[in-house]
Amino acid sequence: MWAERRNWVALTFTWRGSVLSSVLPRVVFYGLVAWVVVLVHKNWMPLPPFHLATLAVEVVVGSLLFFRTNTAYDRFWEGRKAWGTIVNSARNLALQLLVMVEEQTPRDRAAKEEAVRWVIAYAIALKNHLRGCFSLEELQGLLSRDRLLRLAQADHRPLAIAFWLGDYLRWQSQQQRVTSYQFIGLERRLSELVDALGICERILRTPQPLAYSVHLRHLLILYCLSFPFRLVSQLGWGVIPATAIAAFVVLGIEEIALEIENPFGNDPNDLPLEQICQVIQRDLEALLHLESSHQLTVAIPSTPR
Repeated sequence: MWAERRNWVALTFTWRGSVLSSVLPRVVFYGLVAWVVVLVHKNWMPLPPFHLATLAVEVVVGSLLFFRTNTAYDRFWEGRKAWGTIVNSARNLALQLLVMVEEQTPRDRAAKEEAVRWVIAYAIALKNHLRGCFSLEELQGLLSRDRLLRLAQADHRPLAIAFWLGDYLRWQSQQQRVTSYQFIGLERRLSELVDALGICERILRTPQPLAYSVHLRHLLILYCLSFPFRLVSQLGWGVIPATAIAAFVVLGIEEIALEIENPFGNDPNDLPLEQICQVIQRDLEALLHLESSHQLTVAIPSTPR
């Protein structure tokens, strides 16, 4: 109970991941606008309330914010599901490679382990591809020098690694080290990885319509500027904190939607792609160090008849 309470307090007052730093300058600005409105109302020209004049703006702003947040979270959740598919398909592909592909020489084992590390490299290359990062430092322990040089010249690095994996599977099938049914299963796992890549690229390359975003921003400005005029006759100086709170609420919701609509960046509210790639690498490296269970089985001699 104490741990939950402490986590609740820490989450309430945390700065990292909060949108407060992004919206604070605008909240202060609208608070100053409310201060000017109160001065004018108190000293020069009393302002009558006009609730009905801003009712339509309130309804439209609420509806647009609701739609904006939902669409942004749908993009975030779809990206998370795509990376969940990548994790599962990477594990399944590596497991099937290690179990199904027949080994005839030590060189076959080395080639198989190299293919498993290509799966790890695929996830890391996809993460960098979505973030527009072209560094190959994270792949140095996973790919040979020759592969790194070839990958550096590729226009689409995750797709290049997927091509190498597909070529490896085709070669194993031609050498009859996997059956046709096993090849179909392996190829299906690889296709799932490429399909997840397409989903991520669709999210990344399909931003919110500009006209929609601009119109919502204009309505938010109109709402925040008109807020103190509606309540200054009733709240007096209290309209200043009321305006600041209202601006913090609506601007914070809009800022959250803006941050999570592209879930592949480096912001605190984006998907933890580094941790996901580390999970894939840890699990697949662990598979490479497992011994075959049939080596641990004690053969039971047959009973004489």
